[in-house]
Amino acid sequence: MEYEPGYKNLNVYQKADELVLIIYKMTKSFPKNELFGLVSQMRRAAISVPANIVEGYGRNTNKDKVHFYYMSRGSLNELEYYLDLSFKLGYIVKTEYEKVISLRADVGRLLNGFMNFTKK
Repeated sequence: MEYEPGYKNLNVYQKADELVLIIYKMTKSFPKNELFGLVSQMRRAAISVPANIVEGYGRNTNKDKVHFYYMSRGSLNELEYYLDLSFKLGYIVKTEYEKVISLRADVGRLLNGFMNFTKK
């Protein structure tokens, strides 16, 4: 029987992972001159969200856990700016923007709830 890490069962992790996949697919169509700029920054920020959830989940104390969840939330906020900028620059269309912003908001709500639960 294979070991299945507990974080994979977290809804907040699953949604954050979904967000990463969408960001990767979305940024494939960005201009090539953005590869080492906006594309790189967006992908790094997106990956940081579930990565910090996973790292926090593995910590021993709630204080340590919450520290990583705060970093995850910071990356989520950073990603929101990159999405806004991408939309303003015309790199993503309105329907795509609205879909990913909605998912970003869902992850934010789940993360806030998870942080509050962990702080108890």
